Amino acid sequence: MEITAPEIVTSAKLLIPLLIPLLGALGVMSFGKDSPNFREASSVIAATCTFLVVLSFRSSVMEGEMLRYVVFDIIPHADGVGRGLSLSLRADAMSMIFALIASGLWILASFYSFGYMRGLNEHAQTRFNTCFALAIFGALGAAFSDNIFTMYLFYEFVSVTTYPLVAHHQDEEGFEGAKKYVVYLTTTAKGLVLPAMILIYVLTGTLEFPTNIYEGMLAGTVEGKDMLVWVLFGCCLFGFAKNGVMPFHHWLPGAMVAPTPVSALLHAVAVVKVGVFCTSRAFLYIFGVELMDKLNLGITTAYFVGFTIITASVIALSKDNLKARLAYSTVSQLSYIILGVCLITPMGMSGGLIHIANHAFSKITLFFCAGAIYVTAHKKYISEMSGLGRVMPFTFGAFALASLSMIGAPPVAGFVTKWHLLLGTIESGHLGIIFILLASTMLNVGYFAPVTFKAFFGKPPEGETYSGIKEAAWPMLVPLCITCLLSIYIGIRPDFFMDLVKLVIGIA
Repeated sequence: MEITAPEIVTSAKLLIPLLIPLLGALGVMSFGKDSPNFREASSVIAATCTFLVVLSFRSSVMEGEMLRYVVFDIIPHADGVGRGLSLSLRADAMSMIFALIASGLWILASFYSFGYMRGLNEHAQTRFNTCFALAIFGALGAAFSDNIFTMYLFYEFVSVTTYPLVAHHQDEEGFEGAKKYVVYLTTTAKGLVLPAMILIYVLTGTLEFPTNIYEGMLAGTVEGKDMLVWVLFGCCLFGFAKNGVMPFHHWLPGAMVAPTPVSALLHAVAVVKVGVFCTSRAFLYIFGVELMDKLNLGITTAYFVGFTIITASVIALSKDNLKARLAYSTVSQLSYIILGVCLITPMGMSGGLIHIANHAFSKITLFFCAGAIYVTAHKKYISEMSGLGRVMPFTFGAFALASLSMIGAPPVAGFVTKWHLLLGTIESGHLGIIFILLASTMLNVGYFAPVTFKAFFGKPPEGETYSGIKEAAWPMLVPLCITCLLSIYIGIRPDFFMDLVKLVIGIA
């Protein structure tokens, strides 16, 4: 399939959405705990401005332009020697999907965080908001990366800046979870992605991503080197361990010791999305659709991540802690993205890439709800929540609708994902994937439906009256309602993100 080459436009405007989060972090530190209202206003203003700037790029990308800017050269470009190495940025259709999600959800996550952190009178709120802004800076840097080197640097930056967030409570459990988090993510990146990146540069003379997914960087350079390609492919699959693929997933449940706004950042806004974005970018732009098809890299990986989808769902069934259940749900749901990309059919890739957005809006709603329940009712375990939905109807109503999205029921966003994945599987002819999708859907029902049923129809635990419990404060309640409504909206009208997905794939 041929994709019309974009018009490359050099634009220093790409620096703006990266500079704003840095300025926001400086604003947060400047005001500190002495001026909490101004400190939090800095976060909201930075988040809003970042989103508006990123949004302004969308029209240019949809018109066939690719914005590009070289920050500086590391190895000068020289004709006949190679294309050099640079720290450079680009805004294309694929980067816009992730950048719009990260910057847009940052606004809502900021409001939610204020309600949560103040509601529990959490310590170190200045450090929390500073690291949150820096994590968004890293996520946007990865989204706008023009080459593997730039993407790798920002990927690692996200790991470093989110470590203090995972260890926020500064107790034994927090430090243990944070240690597991940083060891898993930095070890895999340095041990697998870094050597793969060096070898790719040796093979191709460049680390710059091509302009479309059908002409991978390795195309024409690895003839007769099938085993080497498989090794490089494995390095990209497991090296970007933020994608949650088993067996390198243990960091994710361990990180649930962090405050709920951090869990929302990890699962929906930045961290895991950096993982699946980088994995998808690597598969589609380093290897390319044709090479993946020729060596059966795609379909083999689709079946492999199918194991993660099923196994993580089974584990989720056994978890009574609500955040732990949501964590294993994330492990499972992330692999839908990789599975779709690896089907390498138009519909399959559409389902995988659109799930970056669909999962983000639905999963952040679920974590927002979990946080609201904890702040208001101090309940962490599902077995303690029977009947609680009758005194917190908006929170549990939003949870129910976001759960339907994870299950894949219309009209919520997740239905769009599973519809495209099923059609893509039929296109591929590998009907075994349909069994994986159907089985996982039934498991999704198994671990989400009881939460809603118990909350609305269950009998409260003996001696529990839920006296004095009501909905969370508006800074928490409003964001979770908005993200829930957005999940429904993009389920009914998915064009905002789907148009970008179609541009990536090259379909009308």
